[in-house]
Amino acid sequence: MATKSRGAVILLSGGLDSTTCLYIAAKDYGYPKDKKLPLLALSFDYSQKHKIELQKSKKIAKLLGIKHVIQKLDPGFFLGSSLTEKKIKVRKNAKSLLSGAEKEIPNTYVPGRNILFLSFALSLAEGHGFDSIYIGVNALDYSGYPDCRPEFIKAFQKMANLGTKKGVSEKGNSIQIKTPLLHSNKKDIVLKAMEVGAPIHLTHSCYDPIQGKPCGKCDSCILRAKGFLEAGFLDPAISIR
Repeated sequence: MATKSRGAVILLSGGLDSTTCLYIAAKDYGYPKDKKLPLLALSFDYSQKHKIELQKSKKIAKLLGIKHVIQKLDPGFFLGSSLTEKKIKVRKNAKSLLSGAEKEIPNTYVPGRNILFLSFALSLAEGHGFDSIYIGVNALDYSGYPDCRPEFIKAFQKMANLGTKKGVSEKGNSIQIKTPLLHSNKKDIVLKAMEVGAPIHLTHSCYDPIQGKPCGKCDSCILRAKGFLEAGFLDPAISIR
């Protein structure tokens, strides 16, 4: 018989998807009735150009009243990505995102990012005695990242089952990688965010902000705008500026 859920680590970037995922996790663990949520938000400072997302993640975690860990990585850790290297420009105005013709992995891909982030989350979850990890990846409206696909999540789950004490000693009750938005498009995510009461106005999605404001042209801005347009709502993070 499976033991009762005891808590979760949520990967929180401060963006729309991860914040929605956080609030889904919160509801799964008793929010808003339970004010002492057994949740831990995990964010990363990897010298990303959009470091403003860390300020947003702090506010979001504080609003929910949960513990928040920000793991700092060496500035030279992630190479070859436009999100971390000044000499590489962030892709803008990619028509392939809206036409469905995306074939190449864009330069905003950060090598092994979700592999590393999930590994940190797995260690934290097992150490805290938690039973779940939540990550807001989605495989429909996204930029073609290989570490956002169902195949990747399935493979990581298998690794977690084999490579942790909990997975080996409590077979059938290992730490679960939960991806509630995996098969959602941006419209679905916008609607879900509203349903669970996520603070959309605090979120930041832009990869290449200008003085803290969204550029409106990068992949993330385009997909976010598409989601709100199709959902029929104004983006509160934009409209309140």
